[in-house]
Amino acid sequence: MLIYKIFRRPEWDAFRAAGQTLGAPVDLSDGFIHFSTAQQVTETAAKHFASESDLVLVAFDSTRLGPELRWEPSRGGQLFPHLYRPLSLDEVVWDKSLPLGATGHIFPEGVP
Repeated sequence: MLIYKIFRRPEWDAFRAAGQTLGAPVDLSDGFIHFSTAQQVTETAAKHFASESDLVLVAFDSTRLGPELRWEPSRGGQLFPHLYRPLSLDEVVWDKSLPLGATGHIFPEGVP
């Protein structure tokens, strides 16, 4: 199952340069890397990135992230994937720009 992380462009560039990341400031503060499922990612974008346009949507295979990936209740009691370790660049399945359109972010075909 693919899960998704939204990065701001500077965060994505830093991840690519370093080869690993502990995530965005919110991830560092919470002690884990936040992900969303395909069903959750549009709401995540609207809630946390509403006015941001230079974003990157990055897909990961949840089965490759190991036991440090935990499904925990969050927004509205939904289970969200949280990773309790650094994320490696070689775990990326794909990355795509996530532009902001007139009515919200424009997701790649097939997501959600």
